[in-house]
Amino acid sequence: MRVLGIESSCDETGLALYDSERGLLAHALHSQIAVHAEFGGVVPELASRDHVRKLLPLMRQVIDEAGVSVRELDGVGYTAGPGLIGALLVGAAVGRSLAWSLGVPAVGVHHMEGHLLAPMLEADPPAFPFVALLVSGGHTLLVEVAGVGRYRVLGESLDDAVGEAFDKTAKLLGLPYPGGPALARLAEAGDPGRFRFPRPMTDRPGLDFSFSGLKTFALNTWQGCAQTDADRADIARAFEEAVVDTLAIKCRRALEQTGLSALVVAGGVGANRRLRERLARLAAERGARLHFPRPEFCTDNGAMIAFAASCRLAAGETAPLAVEAQARWSLESLAAVP
Repeated sequence: MRVLGIESSCDETGLALYDSERGLLAHALHSQIAVHAEFGGVVPELASRDHVRKLLPLMRQVIDEAGVSVRELDGVGYTAGPGLIGALLVGAAVGRSLAWSLGVPAVGVHHMEGHLLAPMLEADPPAFPFVALLVSGGHTLLVEVAGVGRYRVLGESLDDAVGEAFDKTAKLLGLPYPGGPALARLAEAGDPGRFRFPRPMTDRPGLDFSFSGLKTFALNTWQGCAQTDADRADIARAFEEAVVDTLAIKCRRALEQTGLSALVVAGGVGANRRLRERLARLAAERGARLHFPRPEFCTDNGAMIAFAASCRLAAGETAPLAVEAQARWSLESLAAVP
């Protein structure tokens, strides 16, 4: 089964073609960083318009690189939520219309399910069941994954998502957009022993997160300094280490509570080098298997949507003719795939 995947939930336009027998045939991604940089964050209307401009050219590029005809597609998958509703509707309208014109089934994919299944595209994919840490600009979740569509949320952020906390802290330190990667780069030059930030919600039971207080702690620390380049780097280092430690502590608890021995890490923050090193140590200590998607598939991409769509289309799931998308969508509400 050849499935075209379309990702347009926020500020990246991703297209990919996945073959259930041959694997990933081609993929392409357009980032909107240049579009939003002058505003210091994503502008929803501009994001939607850029998806309109880029989606069809990227589709043609992927089809050509795969060496197939659009008539050889067996199905189409598109991100139907959660995300920016205007951006989602662009991908949903194109994906559903293309499938209708070709007479093939289409399916709307949950964005976070796409991230959850992204490691399945690697040469050594994880086996069910496993614990998944989903860390991105809009979501922070710990999920017990028993199979495709069989998800139990163990913990989530009660306020800012971890990627959002990175971006906001970077902005208050005067770093350029996108802030998260810029803060991580700056942290490399920071003194790890100068400041110690709290590890929020680790002194109580449970697997929920809270990162808004860390952002405030960083602001107060910054305002109490001379605000030199060294101060900025030291604060970035302390912030990053606090986030990484907090995530690692919660992952350890999740593995202990579920009794599982495999951990999957996905989402844009999953590309963070210090987080990868910390979780690798945790996995080694526990004798657990650790799985990451390749860095290019940590951020939003069409490949993860194409793969998730192929799983659901193979099970007979199809979307109605109506173009549907939803800004909010519970991961636990998804139907299980046999």
